[in-house]
Amino acid sequence: MSVMMVSLPINKDLILGSLSKGIRSDGRRLDEYRPIKFEFNVISKANGSASVRIGDTYVLVGIKAEIGKPFPDTPNEGVLIVNSEFVPLASPQFEAGPPDENSIELARVIDRGLRHGGAVDFKDLCIIPNEKVWILWVDIYVLDHGGDLFDATALASLAALMVTKIPVVTVEGSQVVVHDERRSLKMADYPVSVTINKIGNYLLLDPTLEELEFVEARLTVFTNSKGEICAVQKGLPGAFTYDEILKSIELAKSKGQELRSILLESFNNWEKSMRGA
Repeated sequence: MSVMMVSLPINKDLILGSLSKGIRSDGRRLDEYRPIKFEFNVISKANGSASVRIGDTYVLVGIKAEIGKPFPDTPNEGVLIVNSEFVPLASPQFEAGPPDENSIELARVIDRGLRHGGAVDFKDLCIIPNEKVWILWVDIYVLDHGGDLFDATALASLAALMVTKIPVVTVEGSQVVVHDERRSLKMADYPVSVTINKIGNYLLLDPTLEELEFVEARLTVFTNSKGEICAVQKGLPGAFTYDEILKSIELAKSKGQELRSILLESFNNWEKSMRGA
């Protein structure tokens, strides 16, 4: 995935000068995220949806469920398919048209993290083995690109799955009967990503758009609730040293727990507000 270059009134020396002091131009520590805010069920016609703001980055994810055929190698499991779209209004660098390599990579990374992290019990989505399963379409829309798209999108996708409801179905003979009643997905885990970005000899999290211009290497690490690594994606031409990789893994584990706690607390508060409504 290539970096989308923009002309900004800031230079690399200024950023490196701030990083050398352990503080960034916006006052954050190198391992500190900008404020994170969730909204749940923001699209009424979707089976589930959520939006996430990290600073001025804004991502919306909708889930659509439909009945289809399973993959041949997993005949008794549901299917997860992730697509992403960079809406042109989100950044001057985004163009209308088919998905480019950046949006394709984003979708693949999120897909891998959710599936390998075991977010959903896919066997629970099987209706008739080899014949009928639920297919979950995860549609990602980047509405405002302010940096750190991977972590924002991973959180929004997981949040959308957490509020997704699918129709109750029964099997009568060879027919699948779809009822009006709906049920929640059976969540099996809560994998989140932490993306470590390298500028010079410094590692930082949640880069702003200005910082992103100078990121030389990127490592996105998904961890599950036990702190186990479930997916990794290296991006950009730069390299990490062995010690930097070890430090990145520790950052992913500790910050992953932090992000997961923020998500679960926001979800629990939203559920309480819904019960009280």
